[in-house]
Amino acid sequence: MEDKKFALLIDADNISAKYIAEILEELTKYGVVTYKRIYGDWTSTQATKWKEKLLEYSITPIQQFSNTSGKNATDSTLIIDAMDILYTKNVDGFCIVSSDSDFTRLASRLRESGMEVIGMGEEKTPASFRSACTIFTNLEILLDQDEEEKEEVSNNIAVIKTDHISDEKENPQKKMNHLNEKKMIENTIVNIITENENKGKVTGLGEIGSRLVKTYPDFDVRKYGFSLLSKFLEEIDAFELSKKNSTITVSLKENGESKKEIIQFIIEEVQKNTKKGTDIGQLSNSVHIKYKNFNLKDYGYSQFSKFLQSIDGIEIREDINRSKRAYPI
Repeated sequence: MEDKKFALLIDADNISAKYIAEILEELTKYGVVTYKRIYGDWTSTQATKWKEKLLEYSITPIQQFSNTSGKNATDSTLIIDAMDILYTKNVDGFCIVSSDSDFTRLASRLRESGMEVIGMGEEKTPASFRSACTIFTNLEILLDQDEEEKEEVSNNIAVIKTDHISDEKENPQKKMNHLNEKKMIENTIVNIITENENKGKVTGLGEIGSRLVKTYPDFDVRKYGFSLLSKFLEEIDAFELSKKNSTITVSLKENGESKKEIIQFIIEEVQKNTKKGTDIGQLSNSVHIKYKNFNLKDYGYSQFSKFLQSIDGIEIREDINRSKRAYPI
């Protein structure tokens, strides 16, 4: 099968030259680069580091003078070139390297024309541009990964790890963001598996990877310190991986003992309020506080009240304020 052809277009105004080796290496995963263009004002001293890289990596510089102060002058030139390349029909996709949201509409337009759009930018890149791309990669991940691999080779470490995330280095807010993102991804995977189980289908590792990228264009297991999706999933308690020949399938772990324990806890809580009943919202909070990993979707329910109705010995009634309360039967 012939490799896909990509046009690499780099916005030199807001991307550092230190990333270029990693950008080109990452692109080899998707195909071959037939256009390599970079846009900026090459008369400016800010472009000095990029000038050193142009000949080394055979990148064509496109001059754009900054005629207006405060405006990113390269934007319009890059966009016009992208559309010109699109109409030549010589490529299968584009790689737009920028942390600027101004390229959001360009990415959307290219995808409307059937192009694959790979976005690359720094952590600060707005969500609008990330979502407009088919795939988006954080450049810091690529750079950190490369630096760690070089360091480990120099220390004669046999096993190469790509865990670039350090709890000591990571600030609390960034760590919290990672945890929230990971939980959101976990819930998405649970939905994929549950949906397939309802249709009598098994869930392959490849399907999960494909659907995650479609849902979250900037999803990358390297962001969480893993080089393989399978290793990422193995670290999440909710999932179980099985391998048969060369096929890996993913399923939800059977957690029978925990379910019995949770049900027993719920029954005991409901029995404490025989006359007035137990507010369902408060009961749900109590369960989540006691069982940190409790997830309704692991048991096939989307509503806590439906889960309660499945438990023998409990019934749901509405009080005078139309609030749902649980009562022991």
